[in-house]
Amino acid sequence: MKIFKKMDLVIIVILIIFSFIPHFIYSNVVSKNNKNLYATIKVNGKVHTTIDLPVASEKRLSISTDHGNNTIVINGNEIKIVDADCKDELCIKQGSISKVGKTLICLPNELIIEIKGDEYDSSDDLILSH
Repeated sequence: MKIFKKMDLVIIVILIIFSFIPHFIYSNVVSKNNKNLYATIKVNGKVHTTIDLPVASEKRLSISTDHGNNTIVINGNEIKIVDADCKDELCIKQGSISKVGKTLICLPNELIIEIKGDEYDSSDDLILSH
């Protein structure tokens, strides 16, 4: 007795593909509606540093917390953690981020890096109608 037929699998694959469409539309809208990009670095839930993006030249930051140390590299719009003294080093494996809404997190050291942007003011847009 077969549980799935061929057309059942085709429909399932099509539905999975369609489920990702809102993600791509939302990420495009969010990235286009921001004019001033900046990164916030939080330690223990409190803002430690705010950095305007893009930076002109590569910048290295060493962040020390009660739980450990992290080294962050900022180059243009990209931010990545290159060194951490946490056991699992998952924060290093996350790679770099460069778009609004993306985050890097080091849970053992209680460090959160997030890229944010001021919303584009559309009140000056000209609306033409017939």
